[in-house]
Amino acid sequence: MRVLHVITGLGIGGAEQQLRLLLRHLPVESGVVTLTNPGAVAAGIEADGTPVTHLGMTGNRDLGALPRLARVVRQGRYDLVHTHLYRACVYGRAAARIAGVRRIVATEHSLGAHQIEGRPLSAGTRALYLASERLGTSTVAVSPSVARRLADWGVPEERIRVVPNGIETGRFAFDPAARRRTRAALGLPEDAYVVGGVGRLAPGKRFDLLVRAVAEVPEARLLLVGEGGEREELLRLARARGAADRVLLTGACADPPPAGATGPSLPDLLAAMDVFVSASPDEAFGLAVVEALAAGLPVLYAACPAIEDLPADAAPGARRTGGSVPELAAALRGTGAAGPGRLPVPEAARHYDIARSARQLMSLYDQAVHGTPSPVQHQQASVK
Repeated sequence: MRVLHVITGLGIGGAEQQLRLLLRHLPVESGVVTLTNPGAVAAGIEADGTPVTHLGMTGNRDLGALPRLARVVRQGRYDLVHTHLYRACVYGRAAARIAGVRRIVATEHSLGAHQIEGRPLSAGTRALYLASERLGTSTVAVSPSVARRLADWGVPEERIRVVPNGIETGRFAFDPAARRRTRAALGLPEDAYVVGGVGRLAPGKRFDLLVRAVAEVPEARLLLVGEGGEREELLRLARARGAADRVLLTGACADPPPAGATGPSLPDLLAAMDVFVSASPDEAFGLAVVEALAAGLPVLYAACPAIEDLPADAAPGARRTGGSVPELAAALRGTGAAGPGRLPVPEAARHYDIARSARQLMSLYDQAVHGTPSPVQHQQASVK
């Protein structure tokens, strides 16, 4: 089977790195088209052996991208086109149809309750999404929560499938040597109480709340892994709150790391933390939370469908917190008082293994291309 993946961009981000992981586990011949920004993840995908084509799209209204993309689909003689992220779904579905490919799967990675990919939802956004969705075969939701949101938007329930995000769980196993090595490299004392966060430095992630909370806990230091437009504002906030010397921003971290990388990997950085915080109130899945759980970290979160969609005992080390600075600061004090230590890897981390997700997706591909019945792992979303 030949499958073309179309994605909006390949800078470092959750959906982009999830695509790279899936490509490492899908038993098909794959190609990738990125509409824009062939960044670090594109380099990683190519290093893994999958070719990446940069379409050079200049903006949302670059209609010339449509025939260029259709040409790539036609020349590759693909059996199926799989689109990722809003712009790629809109253009990719149309281009596949123009090229004569009618088997089209789309994954909705980032549909929150009030935003899509960090942008506010609007009637126009919804209308364009639904119009293009009708061109596809099925729409994949990365969690039952996203499946319910798609149905509420108007996507027919029979076209929605749940294939959750996944991680290479074993890679995140806690390594005491990595903890010591990474703390030394970052200038963090071995006995410091380190609060951690991972993600794009964007307003919706509410890292500003985390900076404010850490400023209220003098014994805590903050380690943020990610890059984005809020970087300077977060540093300014830390200075204003008198915590500049306790806030460390490492920049983005490609995971898995590219060949020859010398800096700390994401598992190394998680090993250096004592507690993980996800302050975002609107998430589609919560992949960083799952990675932190796989590293044995206690987790504080504001919203995480990956945890909330599972039984209550699947992640005993994860606790939901309120959305205010006093509530989060109190939770950090309580976790710090418990002292350092690692928790057993919970069932939630094992449940979201990338090999399992790849099997579910492969089942969907087989059904679309060959019309074969879907195995048990590939289940229709419960969206009611």
